[in-house]
Amino acid sequence: MKIFQQALQLQQRRRGFHIITAEIVQAFPALAEIRTGMLQVFIQHTSASLTLNENADPTVRKDFEMFFNKTVPENDPEYLHDDEGSDDMPAHLKAALLGNSVMIPIRNGRLALGTWQGVYLCEHRNYGGARNLLLTAWGE
Repeated sequence: MKIFQQALQLQQRRRGFHIITAEIVQAFPALAEIRTGMLQVFIQHTSASLTLNENADPTVRKDFEMFFNKTVPENDPEYLHDDEGSDDMPAHLKAALLGNSVMIPIRNGRLALGTWQGVYLCEHRNYGGARNLLLTAWGE
């Protein structure tokens, strides 16, 4: 069994859903050493999240943003946590709904994603800053 771990800092992005698959692969060349295994991608933040979804049509990512903005609106007067602005508590709720990690199988040194799958950074803040990921791969 081989175990590898790599930190990755992503540059600040605007609010929305961004495909980061290529950045993950580029930052983690140790993937090539695993024939069969798993990769966990973990985000070290509470106001951004990760998910796997459509990697070809950019309208899917726009629809994700529209859906989450309608589902978890800003400026709700019942929110108590708004120290960092009107997007503060909604960002935490959106991150909780989507989650802080994804697991991806590794096959022959490559991510075994489906044809139309990609890893999304889901940035829920207007000015979230750089985001830190921890990549952990294990396998044979």
